[in-house]
Amino acid sequence: MRIPQTPPKIDDLLSEVANSGRMAKIFSLLPTVKTQRQYLHWEKLRHFTPPEGLTNREWWLAMKLLRRDALKPIDLKDKAGVPFQFAVPDVVMEQLHQIDLGAGGVASLPEPITNPQTRDRYLVSSLMEEAITSSQLEGAATTREVAREMIRTGRKPRDTSEQMILNNFATMQYIREVKEFPLSPALVFEIHRLVTDNTLEDYSAAGRFRKPDEKRVVGDDFGEVFHEPPPAGELPERLAAMCAFANGESPGYFVHPAVRAILLHFWLAYDHPFVDGNGRTARALFYWAMLHRGYWLFEFISISNILRKAPAKYGRSFLYTETDDNDLTYFLIAQTQVIDQAVGELYGYIFRKTAELHEVELRMRALELFNHRQVEIIGHALKHPGQRYTIASHQMSHNVVYQTARTDLLDLGERGVLEMRKKGKQLVFIAPKDLSARLRKLEKESGA
Repeated sequence: MRIPQTPPKIDDLLSEVANSGRMAKIFSLLPTVKTQRQYLHWEKLRHFTPPEGLTNREWWLAMKLLRRDALKPIDLKDKAGVPFQFAVPDVVMEQLHQIDLGAGGVASLPEPITNPQTRDRYLVSSLMEEAITSSQLEGAATTREVAREMIRTGRKPRDTSEQMILNNFATMQYIREVKEFPLSPALVFEIHRLVTDNTLEDYSAAGRFRKPDEKRVVGDDFGEVFHEPPPAGELPERLAAMCAFANGESPGYFVHPAVRAILLHFWLAYDHPFVDGNGRTARALFYWAMLHRGYWLFEFISISNILRKAPAKYGRSFLYTETDDNDLTYFLIAQTQVIDQAVGELYGYIFRKTAELHEVELRMRALELFNHRQVEIIGHALKHPGQRYTIASHQMSHNVVYQTARTDLLDLGERGVLEMRKKGKQLVFIAPKDLSARLRKLEKESGA
């Protein structure tokens, strides 16, 4: 990733067109420019063919004149004291409408996550997905399979990457517990402490501001500096302003809750108040803000899974904002698209899983031998021969007490659906390769 070219300054462009006598021409073409839906940065626009009658620099001037009237400031300021600002163009309005429809209500949501009997399975799965992918965005090197196994079985992390993932999982659970509370500096520090526990070279840096002599630039491995955040001495005042914004105390006009959550994400990342873990903390605050405002579907959504697939696009949305007059609209557009995609992936995932289990459920429920948790583990075992299950992993996956999980698995073992073995003092249940044949045998024996 490279830093995008800084756009021409609007005052310089105004001088150019005034001297050339082209101002009237530009104003006559403003209605044409206004109909264009893309919110292009100069980095891209300079390579495109402008509307007929304009040069690229004149086209950029026309767009900036139109945007200037729509931009609104917030209390986040850059290092020179200039406020950041944002607009809500039509493309964002459409996405916000979809978010309101798909993530705030209940009527149109998939039954598996509105059903108390099955929602916990999807909740735990999504918390694990966000924990894993958010850590991978920050460099954690481990596979999903290994990470999920660690969380489900409760084993201790083997390295820093696994510790990062376990921390993120604990943080996401904590966010659910404190979603009703207003944001405070103490709460931000606690989130950061959870995110970075046992992963920092200096353990004392968890849950506190970076010091003036500690690293604060954001760059790559080749010495390219992408962002230099504000000085450490400004952080207490800046964090107080961020919390006031998060709690709706500023600015003095309406900000859509999802927009507020996205801008909070940017704010923490821009101020970069900690030695490490800023990205993970920023994404955790986004989740807090969405849940705090009643978008409860975000308990089940992983935005980091989408961001991980296009990390350069994520980074560019920060850089576009910083290089173009602190215009947060670039980041806002990028993140509403991420949210829309994440919501779509959740719905698609649930519908696929529902269809996959439908046939097994029909057959198993017809036998009336198994409960919904056992039906789900059978469905998983059919697709994963050799998979090992433990009482602890079953307990974690379904958010049930130990005795319930033990009863479920012992019953499956005694009926021959899973192979039951002892590993030390622990019982292990294994998905047999001939599970389909065993199920058919059970059906035949039951007279179904």
